[in-house]
Amino acid sequence: MSVVELRVPSVGESINEVTLSRWLKADGAFVNLDESLCEFESDKATLEFPSEATGKLIHVAKEGDDLAIGALVAKIDTSVSAGESVPNTPPAVAPAASTPKPTKAAEPAGTANYATGTPSPAAGKILKENDIPATAVAGTGRDGRITKEDATKAVDAKPVAPAPKAEPASTPAPAPKASPVASFSRDTERKKMTRMRRTIAKRLVSAKNETAMLTTFNEVDLTELMALREKYQEKFVAKYGIKLGFMSLFAKACAKVLLQMPEVNAMIDGEDFVYHHFADISFAISTPNGLVVPPIRNVESLSFAEIETELKNLAGKARNGSLTLEEMSGGTFTITNGGVFGSLLSTPIINEPQSAILGMHGIKNRPVAVGDKIEIRPMMYLALSYDHRVIDGSSSVTFLVKVKELIEDPIAMLLDI
Repeated sequence: MSVVELRVPSVGESINEVTLSRWLKADGAFVNLDESLCEFESDKATLEFPSEATGKLIHVAKEGDDLAIGALVAKIDTSVSAGESVPNTPPAVAPAASTPKPTKAAEPAGTANYATGTPSPAAGKILKENDIPATAVAGTGRDGRITKEDATKAVDAKPVAPAPKAEPASTPAPAPKASPVASFSRDTERKKMTRMRRTIAKRLVSAKNETAMLTTFNEVDLTELMALREKYQEKFVAKYGIKLGFMSLFAKACAKVLLQMPEVNAMIDGEDFVYHHFADISFAISTPNGLVVPPIRNVESLSFAEIETELKNLAGKARNGSLTLEEMSGGTFTITNGGVFGSLLSTPIINEPQSAILGMHGIKNRPVAVGDKIEIRPMMYLALSYDHRVIDGSSSVTFLVKVKELIEDPIAMLLDI
């Protein structure tokens, strides 16, 4: 009997432990080389664990186990051939494997096998959620297997029509929990926190305890900005294939002011201040597993269309669980938009090690004084939470006022004056 031990690989420089979130292959199933066996959930992303050999799979770790890097996950008995072991694969993987059979015959040269045209479990999930048939995707993985990256590219290549559905996509998650409860029920449910939730909790408490955090507020009149969007939206979509949203306009305004006020774009490293002469802006994206904040790099150098496209790409990957560790790391400033969920005002928590975060909120028509008249205007409250160790109160107020001025006069922002 020849046995290969499978251990948790190194998945990132700062990650020392992962959670085995689910097995994709049953104990005793026959598996092939590079076939996905299970999924690991790290602090930042969900990763597939491929087989390192062909043979009979023997589970060692259980679903929900926290495993250190290098810990034993499973064993593979390589002396067992396919005919000697019944592949007892979980039903989740079975439908995906049955679709691509016709594709095998269509393979040009070489020998087709089980992997040809077959999506990996994560890829199958992404394709199913976006109504994309596996036969429409070309696999670039080993032996023509459809990888998670192939599925993500297929989603990105779809027409822009599904874009508006992205915002409500995060809201259905709580809906199933609202089931009728019997009168006078005393039932409780205990559920282990996911690794991502545990990490988010630690970081939020750390930000609250380790920084001198304050929040300053202002309000912005969106009349001119909304008029600009309404006037050019159709031409923008026709040229770039994506809608011009509020987020790219606010990101561009923030990037412009961040370069003018480097102290807001700085962070503490030991006893030093680190100033950034670029604006890598992180965007808070709500997913079923928690909040993620992937950055868009060099926002100051990107066009509005490039920002919108990259933001849509990151949001899609975040909700499909396919963000890479590289895509999750970095950022010098964060923007969060609670307004899409109906928030009127909030005090966002700093995304460490950054020193500031801008909170956008709901747009409400309110009476405001315009000169000597009272007019109804679309108004939004803005909140800037900042680390007082890095940013003085006057700087925080000035930053928010400058952003407000750019948003209220978007032509000046576009003309860079």
